[in-house]
Amino acid sequence: MTALALAARPGLGRLRFKKVDKVVAMAVIGAVVLAWFVVVALDAMMAFVNEINDVGTGDYTLTKAVVYVLLTVPRRLYQFFAYGGLIGGLMGMGALAASGELTALRAAGMSKLRICASVVLALTILTVFVAIEGELIAPRAQQKAEALALTAKNRDVTIGKGGTLWARDGETVINAKRGRTRARAGGTPMIELSDVRVFEFTPIGQLSALSIAKSATHVDGQWTLHDVRRTDFVGRSATSKTQETAQWKSELDPDVLAVSMIHPEYLSMNDLVRNIDYMDRNHQDATSYRLAYWGRIFYPLNVLVLAFCAVPFAFGSLRTGGLGKRLFIGMALAISYYFFQKSVVSMGAVYNFNLAVVNALPSLFLAVAAWAYFRRNA
Repeated sequence: MTALALAARPGLGRLRFKKVDKVVAMAVIGAVVLAWFVVVALDAMMAFVNEINDVGTGDYTLTKAVVYVLLTVPRRLYQFFAYGGLIGGLMGMGALAASGELTALRAAGMSKLRICASVVLALTILTVFVAIEGELIAPRAQQKAEALALTAKNRDVTIGKGGTLWARDGETVINAKRGRTRARAGGTPMIELSDVRVFEFTPIGQLSALSIAKSATHVDGQWTLHDVRRTDFVGRSATSKTQETAQWKSELDPDVLAVSMIHPEYLSMNDLVRNIDYMDRNHQDATSYRLAYWGRIFYPLNVLVLAFCAVPFAFGSLRTGGLGKRLFIGMALAISYYFFQKSVVSMGAVYNFNLAVVNALPSLFLAVAAWAYFRRNA
């Protein structure tokens, strides 16, 4: 039964609204899924084209490039759902407007806010599943993808469970629990590894020395270990010494390490919490991990608020604009919101504001603006 028929039938009371909710939800969900998959497919296709350029590097074949892109699809589904929800919401509401059902609902006394609530309800169901997928599936698949590509392109470097880094440098094996690239004063880039273990072996495979360092940095072409405890094994004896810093003679390529590092926003919340806890205990800057953590916390709110604010465009101004104008408005709003949110969050991080607050501000600002619009035009 169409929304037009439902709206025209008297005496349905609360049942009428439930059926109308279903009609609106089905129209919106279908359009959202279509727009979402199209956006993800385009992004995956561009990623595949980029990966083709690396085919032939080491053992990286075309098949591995395809597998790599497929393994990144769960992460892309999570990353682009907000924009698929916004564009799909506009398309679904536009379809209802074109068929006259949206007008019938308004004529039957349903406010714009009430109709918009039906859209948000439909997207809430999808958002729950996407949030679970983004926590349980996407991080693991992304790590497998990065490990596959890195190992194929460079046999001496690989990614372990939880994003840990393993590398081989001649007779030396290096393990680091986490790594990052950050800028020094003046903008000079620096590679930093945390919780580093350097295993030195003899040519016949015997462990000759073990160095455990709080961190390792690569600056101006040199590696330096910090807070080091080195243990040398000679026969059946072992001797240890500690140093604040020690030069580390290594041919380990910092550019390869930079590529191998898992971005904080690709980690699960459990991994983010562990990283934040570790870095706090060791008095290290965990801002990038906190930003990713609060971004995940507010992810559902960002998705729903963005869709909630886009729906008003389907009621009046787009009635004569068609699908093209509807999509243009949706993409313009999505891009504007993306840069607005990034700017607010980045400024909050720079000035040491509460990261939970600065992550919530963009969504709250849009929600208040949308609520004011509905109060004036309901």
